[in-house]
Amino acid sequence: MRILISADMEGVTGVTWTDDVVPGTEQWQRFRKLFTGDVNACVDGLCSAGATEVLVNEAHSAQRNLLLEELDERAVMLTGRHKPLSMMQGVDSGVDGVVFLGYHAGAGQEGVLSHTYLENSITGVWLDGAPAGEGALNAALAAEHGVPVLLVTGDDRACAEATDYAPQAQTVAVKECVSRYAAICRPPARTAAEIRTAAAEGMRRAGRFTGRAEPHRIEVEFDAAHLAAAAAVVPTVEQVDVRRVGFDAPDMTAAMQAFKVVTAIAAGAIQGIYG
Repeated sequence: MRILISADMEGVTGVTWTDDVVPGTEQWQRFRKLFTGDVNACVDGLCSAGATEVLVNEAHSAQRNLLLEELDERAVMLTGRHKPLSMMQGVDSGVDGVVFLGYHAGAGQEGVLSHTYLENSITGVWLDGAPAGEGALNAALAAEHGVPVLLVTGDDRACAEATDYAPQAQTVAVKECVSRYAAICRPPARTAAEIRTAAAEGMRRAGRFTGRAEPHRIEVEFDAAHLAAAAAVVPTVEQVDVRRVGFDAPDMTAAMQAFKVVTAIAAGAIQGIYG
């Protein structure tokens, strides 16, 4: 069986603040090792329970964070930008399951470094009327391709979100949120053991099902009016309120492609400390 790991960084063992995940900092260099350690524990668990191939898709920031030289040799790594399906690149390649590793809570929610795509300019995202962070959006895309979510790791708030969008998935809370920039963390030896065990257990659900493409609506709320106005220049995107835009798409793949455009346009409209 072939499994995809969508590997983000904010929800990995020990990460609690900006410098831990921003490329180029001393802390980032330190946490690249912990990030790779979480991934390796997951690969080990998956392979011990029957996975024959593991594709690790780097999903954080510039998507060049994991240490290839320390990656478990049973896995291969998709690294770098830009990818048509971004965090979920590879979900359409016939995989039998996906792991959301190192995920975090969505924008506007409590959680360590919580956000949805943009670090601090989006205050909320809704998928078909329900609040949706990156996990919910990516789970909907996986479902369209008939791929079950096997495991979600992150802080306790990310795991709580997962019970809504992937109720049958295993979860591992590697830390307990105290605030946006503080958490009660467990040592990597402990979290690795838990990730390994949960990944193996998650393999019980591996196996494709019949996916179905359905229309979806996404709405995005920003922290400033000019970001909504900028995003609304995208064809099919409408400004539904002063700080909010929305758009309809024929399927989840198209919805996520449009969402990427909206966030890219908004990011380009941010200017310095005034946003």
